[in-house]
Amino acid sequence: MNPALKRTLNWAGSGLALLGTLFVGQRLWHYGSQLDPARFGPAAWLGMAAAALAYGAANLLLAFGWAQLLACFHQRCRPRWVVGIYGVTQLAKYLPGNIFHFAGRQALGMAAGLPGGALAKSTLWELALLCAGGVLCGLLALPLLLPWLPPAAAALLALAAWFMASVLLRRISPPERAPLLCTALLYYSLFLLIAGLLFCAVLAGTIVPAPAPLLPLLPSLCGAYVLAWLAGLVTPGAPAGVGIREMVLIFLLKGVVADPDVVMAVLAGRLITVAGDVLFFVVTGLFCSPRRIRPA
Repeated sequence: MNPALKRTLNWAGSGLALLGTLFVGQRLWHYGSQLDPARFGPAAWLGMAAAALAYGAANLLLAFGWAQLLACFHQRCRPRWVVGIYGVTQLAKYLPGNIFHFAGRQALGMAAGLPGGALAKSTLWELALLCAGGVLCGLLALPLLLPWLPPAAAALLALAAWFMASVLLRRISPPERAPLLCTALLYYSLFLLIAGLLFCAVLAGTIVPAPAPLLPLLPSLCGAYVLAWLAGLVTPGAPAGVGIREMVLIFLLKGVVADPDVVMAVLAGRLITVAGDVLFFVVTGLFCSPRRIRPA
């Protein structure tokens, strides 16, 4: 690659990462200022800090999924390099447009010598599998729309649908790619389930005054969060799904959780996910910087 082009791509990727960092700082301040401190004691803040750590660690699943997709297109890269690229560009998703984390990965990947076509294809597959994982995990929310359906039945349906999706992937994909695609789908599904469970923990553990009636519905609440996350992902121009998530959750949880509690849980969840993304960014920048690690 032309050295000047390589420098330009490096600067472009790093610039997007920097813009994302500045924008995230503003978001953290915004979400934090909207939370009512009187509703959160020391134990609640400690729990939210632990949730942010867990969410930051869960980002590794997204990076591992992307590594599988790169391998689909003959780009087997060092795990630390993949995690580093994913981490330093992840904050750019908070920029208006909701695409700049993909652009940052494309720029830094090409600067490191990876083919642009393979990177673009991996991004398209990532979006497709994230959407598929969101739909599959979102089946857990069916009891909120169909009250006669038990949560256990919805969980079995979601599990069966996941296995059917894996079989379909194996049938439509070349033999050498099928296991990699199925593994990527598994990583993305696990990430979404963890994110949904963290939302449930915040809702039941710190927001709702009497959470006991919600406990049987926890799988459904988890599915509702995943569907709201998916709606934010596919909505053009919504940075990290801002506004979309809240609207979908209020609709799905109508009659189950009071609207103010839903909004408060979403705000607390936003604070947790943004803080988790920042932690992931900082740790990967310190230990997995793509500037110090070669792709392969």
